[in-house]
Amino acid sequence: MSIEVFNESGFAGDGVDETQLIDVAAFALRAMDVHSAAELSIHIVDLDTIADLHVRWLDLEGPTDVMSFPMDELTPGSGRPDAADPSPAMLGDIVLCPEFAQRQAEKAGHGLAHELALLTVHGCLHLLGYDHVTPAEEQEMFALQNEILSEWYENSEQDKPQGAQAFPSAADREFS
Repeated sequence: MSIEVFNESGFAGDGVDETQLIDVAAFALRAMDVHSAAELSIHIVDLDTIADLHVRWLDLEGPTDVMSFPMDELTPGSGRPDAADPSPAMLGDIVLCPEFAQRQAEKAGHGLAHELALLTVHGCLHLLGYDHVTPAEEQEMFALQNEILSEWYENSEQDKPQGAQAFPSAADREFS
C-alpha cells in the first residue's frame, strides 16, 4: 500500500501525526480487502483551502473536516487481493483540515489525533464508494467506520478513546 501525506496546513497544534494517519488508512484499506499495491494521498490543509475545495466541488459554503476525491473507478473485485488479475489502483485523495477537526474533537471530548483517525477512515470509505446520502447508507457507513476504527485501536499501540462521542453513530454527527 502506498500512502503519501502532504501537510500544507501550517497547523501548529498537537495531534497531527502523519505516521498515525498512514497507519489507520492502511488498516482501513486492508480491512476492506483493497489490493496491497493501491495508492492513496492524504492532504492536510488549512481552513481557507478546504473552504475553497468545499465550495468548488460540492457548492457548499464554508470549511469542513474531510473531503474525498476518488480517482480510479473500481470495479467489483478490482482492488481485492483474490481478484483474477489484481492490479494497483490510485484510489484518490483524502483532504483533512486539522483546525476544523480540532473544534469537533473538543466538542466531542477527545483529542485531535483520534478525530483525524476517524476522519481518515471516513475518507477511505468514501474513496471506496460508500456514502451517507440516505439514512440506510449513513447507518451502514458509520457502523463500518466505527468497526474499522475500533479494530485499529485493538491492533495498535494507541489508547482507545472511551468518550460517548468517540465512535459516533450516524445520528450523532454530520460529515461532508
